[in-house]
Amino acid sequence: MTKAVHTKHAPAAIGPYSQGIIVNNMFYSSGQIPLTPSGEMVNGDIKEQTHQVFSNLKAVLEEAGASFETVVKATVFIADMEQFAEVNEVYGQYFDTHKPARSCVEVARLPKDALVEIEVIALVK
Repeated sequence: MTKAVHTKHAPAAIGPYSQGIIVNNMFYSSGQIPLTPSGEMVNGDIKEQTHQVFSNLKAVLEEAGASFETVVKATVFIADMEQFAEVNEVYGQYFDTHKPARSCVEVARLPKDALVEIEVIALVK
């Protein structure tokens, strides 16, 4: 059984996909970029963009019945690996005691020229 997740507290999908999907008791988010729920791009530095990404992830996780504490895997895409330390600093504010598995990949370009995109997999409570 699958169920698409949608919340107005995160930006709507900008293509033919859902904000996330629940399969059995697992939630798979789509990648979140630093768009506000109204669809405006956060044009600040990578720390500001990463905080917005986590705000979006929190909203879709909550809508799915999950949370940062139930995330088992995160994948971080960044446009410049030189900014890894800044992303990691913000990331650690959301995953302090609970530390899910993670991959971090430098990419040539992200949608809307975002500096960071993050997707997660989480257990649904």
